[in-house]
Amino acid sequence: MKKHINIYTVILLIITLASCKKWVDYDPHEDYKITDLDYLRSESDYRTMVVSTYSPIQWLNQTVPIGDIASDNAVAGGENASDVLALQQIDDYTLNPNNSTLREIWRSAYEGINRTNYLHQNKEKNPAGAVVTFAGKDALYGEVYFLRAYYYFTLVKFFGDVPLFVDRRLNLDDSRTLQRSPKAEVYKQIEIDLNAAIAVLPPTSAQPGRINKYAAQALLGKVLIYQDKFDAAAVMLENVVTGPFALVANFGDIFLQSGENGSEAVFEIQYSNTSPYFNWGGATRGQGNYAVQQCGIRGLNGGSPYSAGWSTNLPTQELANAYAAGDKRKSVTVLDIEAYKTANPAMNITYQVAPYKNTGLYNHKYLPRKGETSGQLELNYLNNYRTIRYAEVLLLAAEANNRATAPNDTKAQDYLNRVRRRAFGDLLHDVAATGAALKQAIWDERRLELAMEGDRFFDLVRTGRAATIITNFTANKNELFPIPQYEVETSGLEQNEGYK
Repeated sequence: MKKHINIYTVILLIITLASCKKWVDYDPHEDYKITDLDYLRSESDYRTMVVSTYSPIQWLNQTVPIGDIASDNAVAGGENASDVLALQQIDDYTLNPNNSTLREIWRSAYEGINRTNYLHQNKEKNPAGAVVTFAGKDALYGEVYFLRAYYYFTLVKFFGDVPLFVDRRLNLDDSRTLQRSPKAEVYKQIEIDLNAAIAVLPPTSAQPGRINKYAAQALLGKVLIYQDKFDAAAVMLENVVTGPFALVANFGDIFLQSGENGSEAVFEIQYSNTSPYFNWGGATRGQGNYAVQQCGIRGLNGGSPYSAGWSTNLPTQELANAYAAGDKRKSVTVLDIEAYKTANPAMNITYQVAPYKNTGLYNHKYLPRKGETSGQLELNYLNNYRTIRYAEVLLLAAEANNRATAPNDTKAQDYLNRVRRRAFGDLLHDVAATGAALKQAIWDERRLELAMEGDRFFDLVRTGRAATIITNFTANKNELFPIPQYEVETSGLEQNEGYK
């Protein structure tokens, strides 16, 4: 029987070789237009693929509302207790590892990391083993390393210890092989990537939204402050403070369409309203900024410049009360719709009061405006996220100088007061405090300047004030969000404390 099988096998092989040479000489190009070996063969290929590494930062748009909803700045709002349940859980501190929004943040950040890693592993040679050189390649990779750092910074802020991999793109064979790395190691890699970016990036961007040296220096300064490395942060941030930026004279102009990528923009996440398609199943992954629709006024009609939305991410009265009389930032940040309606009777404004957790206030910085969306209207708002503004750089530099080993409170006061002078339009509100009182003044200013821009929760956590300020916050638990349950089950990751 064994001999019979061997003979049969030989006969079959001969027939196969004679009649179907295509089988042994199979070329995937006969069935597919491109394969992995066709990638990154030219300068154009590299530049096109780098553009793809920017896409996932758009998908992270929910990190901004979470940064305020999880704090004392905003409530989830919405139609009812189950409307955008993921945000309600974050607002109420009843969140669990099955939170869909947190899972999307995890997935989007790691998609960005996988894309940047793919470029990293093919930097010296392309997938076919060939070397592709061109002018500006190193600078192009500076953008890649900035983005990888940005994705990891997002993950470490939200989840603490996370899987760290940098050498290559992951595939299915890597399932259950990765473990969470200590956040100190993640931060170390973030610093490595940002320093690598700074070394090769140009000081100006050829296209709005592209990373330049100043953006990398600013992000590194912020990363250093999150690690309490104030001496190094002060030095790094000084590069940006003395750079080509200037505070926009009118605070409200920053958040208008005409104010995008202006003199105060250190780094903005770009969105557009040109998408010809829509996908409600991946609402946060459209070309537009989905979060803008969320904060619009439910059922709004009339002659105002604003469009209707879903009444999510509503500022609190506590935030509104934090602004002193004469602070021009209040009306830009918080819209009291009833007061606005009363002041503009000719507009004939009607709207539906937010049914759930109504505060009567709306996020004015990112309130949807007429004419700024198209196609599937809810998914295609063009509003950029003002991710790092020059005003924040000044406040970060003020904090770094105040908290340095050898504090420079004179410099810290100067940077803080530059921001306050724009806010009030005078010198009468300058801060003259030093030491701990100055530190508190800087922290307070961050809240007022950056409200509804996604920093408040993380500021309270990093400065150790969250448990005393945020309602329902549990110390030694809520400093971090839970690892998505899907990742715990499929990758065998250890869950964060308090969520097991």
